[in-house]
Amino acid sequence: MPMAMTPRQRWLALLDRKTPDRIPTDYQATGEVTDRLCRDLGCADGEALYRKLHIDARRKVEPVWNRPPGLPAEADMWGIVYREISYGSGVYLEPEHQPLAHATSVAEVDAHRWPSCDDFDYSVVTRTLDADDGYRPIHAGCYEPFLLYCYLRGLEASLEDLVLRPEIADAILGHLFDFYHEHHRRLFEAGRGRIDTTYVAEDLGAQTGPLMSLPMYRRFLLANQIKLADLARSYGVHVMYHTDGAARVFLPDLIDRVGIEILNPVQWRCPGMEREKLVADFGRHLIFHGSIDNQQTLPFGTVDDVVCEVRASVEIYRPARWICAPCHNLQPISSTANIVALYEAIHEYGRH
Repeated sequence: MPMAMTPRQRWLALLDRKTPDRIPTDYQATGEVTDRLCRDLGCADGEALYRKLHIDARRKVEPVWNRPPGLPAEADMWGIVYREISYGSGVYLEPEHQPLAHATSVAEVDAHRWPSCDDFDYSVVTRTLDADDGYRPIHAGCYEPFLLYCYLRGLEASLEDLVLRPEIADAILGHLFDFYHEHHRRLFEAGRGRIDTTYVAEDLGAQTGPLMSLPMYRRFLLANQIKLADLARSYGVHVMYHTDGAARVFLPDLIDRVGIEILNPVQWRCPGMEREKLVADFGRHLIFHGSIDNQQTLPFGTVDDVVCEVRASVEIYRPARWICAPCHNLQPISSTANIVALYEAIHEYGRH
């Protein structure tokens, strides 16, 4: 019998258009869910949980940020202050102070205290990877500028800027790009060829349609996403793309111009994101990542419902390449039994 692949070997096989020993898996969850799973399954930590459930999760590495003097203690490096919002079984962080909320000119945007890459220790990445055993794929970095733009300015003003104040949008997005391009360059340099994947991302879809038009995406986001993806490729790093919701209209640009290789998370109940159609139209170009529904099946279905969805997905994605995972972060409303059923089912039915 051939020796089983490691998680990293499975991911790299898909990226090389080869067939791994089984369909790879990944994991996305809130911290509360991970803590509960570790308790319920008797796992000491996340790595033990991954091994118990045969999860091919990526190992994520990042540099250390050294807080510069003068930055308020409650603020992050962008000057945003968050507060905890309880949803009963856990908390989310929501922006409370948005430092560019009242900016009315490019000069005010330029005068904001933008972070510096000099405040990071990238050597931590090199040391971490020097000590890594090569068992898991390595992920580093994420460029998702408009999400951060909304945290800096507020969602309503941010969307208005694209139509009413394009000079403000260009200024903010320009500062974000300048930082992230240099940040990722230093990050990839520190990785010394051991970083496998990175995120070029943006939440382009809502539940029923795009969050912005295709012309708006092309005007404000596309060019810099191409540049960040080109930077990653120049270091041999594969490009993952995260977008929630109904984002089909953007896929030709993301494939042909940005050159993405992995699409996450495939919320297939959203219009235009049906699995069969995505496989038929884009399966030659993309690895699909995610897809097990965590809005209906995982939180509200039975164990049998979860197993049926996994088995159906195995068949739907058979002509394509797929990494099985929840179609976004698992929430506390999803039972331990259903989550375990997901990973046990793909381990049983996902062998090639």
